[in-house]
Amino acid sequence: MIVLKARYCLLLAAVTFITGCGKQERSEAVQFAKVLTGEKNNFASANTIEKDLVSNARVWCVGIIANGAGRGVELDQNAAVAAQLAKYTVAVSSELSQVRQAIDRQPLQEAYPREVRDELTTQLTKRQRLLQDMRASLEQAAAQFLEFRHSKTYVGDTYPGGVEKMATLLRTYHAPEDAVSDALTALQAKYGLSASEI
Repeated sequence: MIVLKARYCLLLAAVTFITGCGKQERSEAVQFAKVLTGEKNNFASANTIEKDLVSNARVWCVGIIANGAGRGVELDQNAAVAAQLAKYTVAVSSELSQVRQAIDRQPLQEAYPREVRDELTTQLTKRQRLLQDMRASLEQAAAQFLEFRHSKTYVGDTYPGGVEKMATLLRTYHAPEDAVSDALTALQAKYGLSASEI
């Protein structure tokens, strides 16, 4: 009889331990899902700005590569456009930084929520690196346009190397997926989270 009670107690303790661990994991998933839900607007804003940036930059680069950088006032205008596009890259990166900081602040211990967070962080980091490369190309182009403006040998039929670098980045560019919604969907599917919980 004592042996049966001991086994029962061990079984009960094991079930409680397992249930408690699952509860902790689900609790982390709920908290993380709430953060992701809160960051959806920032992420959507970053996507909208980036879409405009890429669209405008493509048209601008194609025009310059086809016709050259121009002369006089055109060079000043192109330098201003390059500087403005570079500011867009900063705005997008800033929005993504807010999202990344919010998810990085989550003290996740359980494997699956950490895995989802790490994947999302990796995607955001890659995207920010691309934006940094775009910004560097645009800032380089802006400076080169101004150099052309003051050059006595420039005749208007070429264009800055920064424009070519930007065009190359745009050729390989893929529109970002909605990584925040994907992460949220993964958590909802794994833990059966309802809309009222998050």
